[in-house]
Amino acid sequence: MGKVLITEASGTQAVPFLRGILTRSLQIAGLSFAEAYSVASDIRQELTKGEEDLSVSSQILQEMVEKQVRETYGAELADRYISWVVPPSTVFVRADSDTVRPFSRGQFQHGLNPCCISPDESTNITSMVYEHLLNMGVREITSTELIEITEQYLRQEAGELAAERYMTWTRFVRSNRPLVLLIGGVPGCGKSTIATELAHRLDIVRTQSTDMLREVMRMMVPKRLVPVLHTSSFVAWQMLPTSDESKEVETEPDELLAQGYRSQVELVSVACEGAIQRALQERVSLILEGVHVHPSLLQKISKRKDAVVVLIMLGILKPSELRSRIKGRREQAPDRRSKRYLAHFDSICRLQSFLLSEADKAHATIIPNDDKEIAVQEIMRTIMDKLVDSQDQTK
Repeated sequence: MGKVLITEASGTQAVPFLRGILTRSLQIAGLSFAEAYSVASDIRQELTKGEEDLSVSSQILQEMVEKQVRETYGAELADRYISWVVPPSTVFVRADSDTVRPFSRGQFQHGLNPCCISPDESTNITSMVYEHLLNMGVREITSTELIEITEQYLRQEAGELAAERYMTWTRFVRSNRPLVLLIGGVPGCGKSTIATELAHRLDIVRTQSTDMLREVMRMMVPKRLVPVLHTSSFVAWQMLPTSDESKEVETEPDELLAQGYRSQVELVSVACEGAIQRALQERVSLILEGVHVHPSLLQKISKRKDAVVVLIMLGILKPSELRSRIKGRREQAPDRRSKRYLAHFDSICRLQSFLLSEADKAHATIIPNDDKEIAVQEIMRTIMDKLVDSQDQTK
């Protein structure tokens, strides 16, 4: 009995025929082990009839297996086997920089995130675009041409608004303009989680927490010099200096809380401004999140026509839900001071009322974060609307 070698179409590679590998391929296609082993054995017997070594191309082997499966188990299993063993043609995308990369379904679908369509819609459109390229026999396409085809399918399958958002984001990315996304809210409302998800969906590599900036400032400035910096934002009022006049005039608790918060924000905003200005200078998009993101921060950012700044205030309107989030955070990350947050829960709720009121006065966007996916989609829509307005103003 001779040895059987399988060669690729190029003829440069030859590997031994292995019944076990063929059996596994047939199992993946849907045959049971016994059925797959039977087909592989029949193929092996047919190939090894002679005494001399035999070289067979992978194409001929696939045709032999397909015929055997089709005759024995039907067309559906045969088609499934072929679709698995024969990889689809590779389409290459040539970018503006003249670099060439293979078309990736995953990367393409990821690029549809700014359209704010459902996962099922993005999966469907990705398949349609890819099948279109294969059916047209495309082997290489420019990124500009791919964008045009994508816009057509979005308009056809997801509507005008989705196509407009896609083109708006595409133009923005190509313009090399920076996006500064500011996300505020009280502890436990999901700022860090939302910021991480948005960074992933929008391919923003630079994120910053105001808590981290405050921690750096604490290392540089001793507590005895600036005590209000060395406490939580919702009890910062306790560290405010008191005068004889203030002792005589009783201040409302909500006003005291607001004064303490503003005092701490005024200090931390120096570091926030630095992080934002550095991103603007480097023309890099940035997500800045934290309890110290206040509408007043917008007034301290230098006015640049090419930068797009979006401020979002997150909120969890039901106190029971906010308390539940904070409790859950204690279980997931015990070191995040959840016990202290729960002890001052009423102050956190009053701080949230203050922040939402401040955001409303400044006409900033307020997003309830009762559901993460819905909140992320709402923020994405807000960003796209802002980009549309900014592009209209630059025309």
